[in-house]
Amino acid sequence: MKNRSTFAGLVVCALGLAFAVRSQDARSLETTLTSILANPPGLPKLPTAEAAQAAAAAAGLNLTDIQGDIVIGQLKLHETFLFFSIVDAATFKSKLRSDILPLVTNAGQMLKNATQPDTLVNIAFSQNGLTALGITDNLNDVAFRAGQFANAQALGDPGTHWVPAFTTGTIHGVFLLASNTVENVDATLKTVTSALGASIKEAYSLQAAARKGNQEGHEHFGFLDGISNPAIRGFDDNPLPGQARVPPGEILLREANDTITRPAWAKDGSFLVFRQLQQLVPEFHKYLTDNPIREPGLTPAQGSDLLGARMMGRWPSGAPVFLSPNADDPELGADRHRNNNFTYAAPNSGTLCPFSAHIRKSRPRADLGEDEKNHHHIVRGSIPYGEDVTPGEAASNTTTIERGMAFVAYQSNIVAGFQFMQQMWLNDPNFFIKNTTGFDPVVGANHGYARWSQGNLDPTNPTREFILLNDFVISRGGEYFFSPSLSAIADKLSA
Repeated sequence: MKNRSTFAGLVVCALGLAFAVRSQDARSLETTLTSILANPPGLPKLPTAEAAQAAAAAAGLNLTDIQGDIVIGQLKLHETFLFFSIVDAATFKSKLRSDILPLVTNAGQMLKNATQPDTLVNIAFSQNGLTALGITDNLNDVAFRAGQFANAQALGDPGTHWVPAFTTGTIHGVFLLASNTVENVDATLKTVTSALGASIKEAYSLQAAARKGNQEGHEHFGFLDGISNPAIRGFDDNPLPGQARVPPGEILLREANDTITRPAWAKDGSFLVFRQLQQLVPEFHKYLTDNPIREPGLTPAQGSDLLGARMMGRWPSGAPVFLSPNADDPELGADRHRNNNFTYAAPNSGTLCPFSAHIRKSRPRADLGEDEKNHHHIVRGSIPYGEDVTPGEAASNTTTIERGMAFVAYQSNIVAGFQFMQQMWLNDPNFFIKNTTGFDPVVGANHGYARWSQGNLDPTNPTREFILLNDFVISRGGEYFFSPSLSAIADKLSA
């Protein structure tokens, strides 16, 4: 009996020790098998840790010094954006170094489930936030320096629907917290806010989440989103067919192809554009219902679906109309090696994909020559917010619950990146062909006034003009931020 009791006690001790080791392990065996990121069919995957390390070594990039969200793209499942004002700069700096910096997730950590934290934590600062910290260095981006509200008119945004917090200039920074569960995000948010205490004040927050089931990876209009994110040299040197491969300096400061003078501490940081974009989903689908493409052999519903696909440039599955012009092809949409493998460089390409289509306006590819050389690329890390359309909204064709896209874009130059794309491509009715292209019918903006779109939207009537009396995407405001490297946080921002 004594030996049996001793054995039982040893078993209990062993189990207790195993539990203790498991509890102390940042990523347990169970969690190493589950990523905190989404993996929807059709979207580019992250490179393997080994491939990224080899690419980084060849390019001289330090992945452990780059904040992780910059390279992840649109693979988040749950995300909270906490916008804050700095109340006590001295205490904030101290806590930033001692409590927050150890939580900040770098790019290298995100490449293996075993090294991912339970919740990704990233931080970025507005120009006013850097000023509040006593940092007077000029990062040499005029849009960042002025702030997004001052830039609203240039973006075609009337500014009348902005969340008040984005209009006051009092947002100094933003925390981005992402994970595969709401509970993880909330627990980490509590850790962050408890650590900083009264040194910050919450200015605004937004909770977002990937849509569920077969809609994971799709935005609220119903289309797979994020297919065309570029591959950054030095991080992903094995791009998919049709994926743009851009030098790191187009996304990261002071890297190859960033030719603007920057302070040394800004190296490997990136400018973050945040936009809260409300989507009027019932109204969008009502417009499609009322304006179908009337092609022989198509039912009115099919004609409406075709118009929506041609306005977007893709079918809901992600299949591009350039490769599948007449009907959706879910197998093509889910195939990462085929769904982005086109350039528009073909006879009658305006017939296959309208010149005004959203994906063509936002990435013209061969319309402007070699895609990688136009220097207007961004990495998007966007995620939907708000619940799906309710039966009542669908029946009334009217939005009563706010939903949309928490738009996030990274670049080394806001003027050449996001701002150029919105102002010179999406909002320019004369791009690509003067007098016949029109506005981007999905996200093009005209200061709240009516827009028109043509560009071969209707393949049966290339000159048919579509009048868009109301915006389907309404800007609720946002801000421009700088996401510094981890070493910059340690050596400059918290010094």
